[in-house]
Amino acid sequence: MTTVVTGATGFAGSHLLDRLSGEAPVEGWYRPDGRPPDRSRPVRWRGVDLLDPEAVRRGLETARPARIYHLAGAPSVGASWRDVVAQLQVNALATHHLLEAVRDVGGPIRVLVVTSGQIYQPGDEPIDETAPLRPQSPYGLTKLAADQLALRAAAEDGMDVVVARPFNHAGPGQRGEYVVPAFASQIARIEAGLAPPVIRVGNLSARRDLTDVRDVVEAYVRMMASAPLGRPYNVCSGRAWRISDVLDELLHLSPVKVSVEADPARLRPTDASVLQGDASRARAELGWFPAIPIEQTLRDTLDWWRTTTRRSSGA
Repeated sequence: MTTVVTGATGFAGSHLLDRLSGEAPVEGWYRPDGRPPDRSRPVRWRGVDLLDPEAVRRGLETARPARIYHLAGAPSVGASWRDVVAQLQVNALATHHLLEAVRDVGGPIRVLVVTSGQIYQPGDEPIDETAPLRPQSPYGLTKLAADQLALRAAAEDGMDVVVARPFNHAGPGQRGEYVVPAFASQIARIEAGLAPPVIRVGNLSARRDLTDVRDVVEAYVRMMASAPLGRPYNVCSGRAWRISDVLDELLHLSPVKVSVEADPARLRPTDASVLQGDASRARAELGWFPAIPIEQTLRDTLDWWRTTTRRSSGA
């Protein structure tokens, strides 16, 4: 009853490994030329290039998993504007290769494919799973391709595939290119005396649905356990936070006094004013709801960056 987690060295992948610890044999897949795995974890590690269909097939034939959490992908909306082809390959083509390999290997394998709330058309009202699918970024387009490949595999081929559509999530361990860790990492460096007391920011007026990553992976586990095949679920808090309020909350957690400066490099070509999800389906059908308040998420993220900054500076 092996469980495979693709993207196991990534942000959500690492937290999913924590959640699955001790439940079943877990095999973590990582990109051979990417972030190295943490060998101290009680996980079987396997380097698999998901862009190589033969490597994917060999990996499945060896692992013979009962479950696959497909978290691997290029997660950055901002980076998608700079390199559309790479995002299309990692998000869509890799998903195609994995589903094709599952189909070829055969056997009862349940696959959870993680796409994104960015596949929807933004609007002023909370978005449920029936909302129009009109992504506003190359990233959203590539995730929509993965989403539809997964739903097609279930509907047309009868494969046991379910789809998670997470909205923005944050927590300890997230890299600094995303909004919450971008603020937290700058605050940690200022506190350590490694940077002047200036926070550089992008669009502070946008509102985003934020969920703790530990709640997000709990939703994935519940979907794997009981979601009907071919059923997509939003994974979100249902509340849209103004980015300026997120920054204020983080600054309340720090003793430093800072000024805030706009940084044009942090702005995107297009940026929806509001992106807010509706997780009523997950709540009603899976009994899932976010349990960790955003204040704790921000506190834990800032503390993680404080520790990381001290280690990297040798303090």
